[in-house]
Amino acid sequence: MRVVLAEDSVLLRDGLVGLLTRFGHEVVAAVGDAPALLAAVAAHAPDVVVTDVRMPPGLKDEGLRAAVRLRAERPGLPVLVLSQYVQRAYAAELLDSGDGTGVGYLLKDRIGQVEQFVAALGEVAAGGTVVDPEVVRQLLRRRRDPLERLTPREREVLALVAEGRPAGLTTGPYSGLA
Repeated sequence: MRVVLAEDSVLLRDGLVGLLTRFGHEVVAAVGDAPALLAAVAAHAPDVVVTDVRMPPGLKDEGLRAAVRLRAERPGLPVLVLSQYVQRAYAAELLDSGDGTGVGYLLKDRIGQVEQFVAALGEVAAGGTVVDPEVVRQLLRRRRDPLERLTPREREVLALVAEGRPAGLTTGPYSGLA
C-alpha cells in the first residue's frame, strides 16, 4: 500500500516510516507540515494518508484541515488521523468529510500495539472507519439542552411566544408571566 505520512515530529515521523516499511507498505512521502502534505498527495496519489492533527505552520489544526480538504477534493481518499487529544469538532468534521468511507481518528497514546495501528490503517485503506473508543465517547457525550432547565409553565409560555402570541401573555392565566 502506498502511504503519504504527515507528522511534524521528526522522531515520530521516522519511526512511523520504519514501522510501515517493516510491514510491507511503501511510504511514498513523509512530510512535516500541512502544505507539504497537500503537495505530496497531489504528486504521489497515495492509497492512504496518515496525518497528525497539529502541524506547522500554526501548530493548531492544520493537519486535520488538510485531511478534510483532501477528502473534499478526493472523496474516496482514505485518511487516518493521529492525535494526542480528542477534539469533538475535529473528529466530527473529519468523519463527515469525503464520501464517508475510509476514515480513521486514533489517539496516539492509546495505540497499545504496533499491529493494532497497522490493522487500523488497513481497515481505513479498505474503506472502513476506525475511531478510538475515547473519540466515540466524546462525540456521543450529550450536551445539555437549555430548555430542560425550564419549568413546565415556562415551556408553555415559550411555546406561546414561538407561535407569535406574546399579546396573549398579558391576559388570562398567563398574565403574571409577561
